[in-house]
Amino acid sequence: MSRYENSAVSNAGDMVKRRLPGRLCRGHGIPGRKYGVIYRAVLMENLQYVANMALGFFGYFVFIYIFIKLWEYMYRTPEELIAGYSKEQMIWYVMMTEMMWFGSNASAVGRQVKTDIRGGNIAYLMNKPYHYTLYILAKYTGEWSIRLPMYAGLAVVIGTVMVGAIPGFRLINVPAMALCIMFGLTINAVFKICISLLSFWIEDATPFQWLYDKLILVVGTIFPIEIFPRALQPFFKLTPIYTVCYGPAKLIVDFQPAKCVEILAAQAVYLAAGCGLMFFVYRKGVKKLYVNGG
Repeated sequence: MSRYENSAVSNAGDMVKRRLPGRLCRGHGIPGRKYGVIYRAVLMENLQYVANMALGFFGYFVFIYIFIKLWEYMYRTPEELIAGYSKEQMIWYVMMTEMMWFGSNASAVGRQVKTDIRGGNIAYLMNKPYHYTLYILAKYTGEWSIRLPMYAGLAVVIGTVMVGAIPGFRLINVPAMALCIMFGLTINAVFKICISLLSFWIEDATPFQWLYDKLILVVGTIFPIEIFPRALQPFFKLTPIYTVCYGPAKLIVDFQPAKCVEILAAQAVYLAAGCGLMFFVYRKGVKKLYVNGG
């Protein structure tokens, strides 16, 4: 975990107690306000390290440059379609999914939960005036609220200069696209928290995080679902892949109102199911912690 992430983790919780009125710290008042305070605290913390975040731009540019050359080689003619995507759409698709991947830094979520559990810090955090998992989500949202717009701006510049505008793109659709991206990032974080919460029972949940990340990266991030055999596509649409990365990127390169409604509905279902699973696993883990005496 980087220096600015560690600083945000250590300060956000204490800032909640300092900024919230007494009634809220005792569990009364507006339940969601405490998480808004955490979000703002981490947001302001990360604003101090914008230059550090910008260092990741080089890695993003190299990655995108390689895939631009790859897809230019794969498309023999400008008019050719691969899995229903034109060359411009395919390149922009990869640029958008990688924008979410680099701009969200979701690996920090699983890493922090694992570290808190294995290091014993969970015993301290679980007694704070907030729910631990929602605290992690609020902190994570504050982090990507700074990183993602920076990478989005870089992606637009690189794409416009090296590829050209997205065919058929309309600014009026941006709010729906942004909503899908936010839901996708939140769903991804929820499932990464669920995986890391397994550290209550096993020594290290990192292998499971690795498998999950590689599944998301290969299926849906680097390649759209349509690239894969038709027999597998219905299965992929039932996994988080459809809601985390494929759905938002698909809407950006080929927005269709019916598809937007379908993706948002799927995201709502996955978010509700994921949060239910997250709360359940956390509750069981905390109970185990109490039974074993911390």
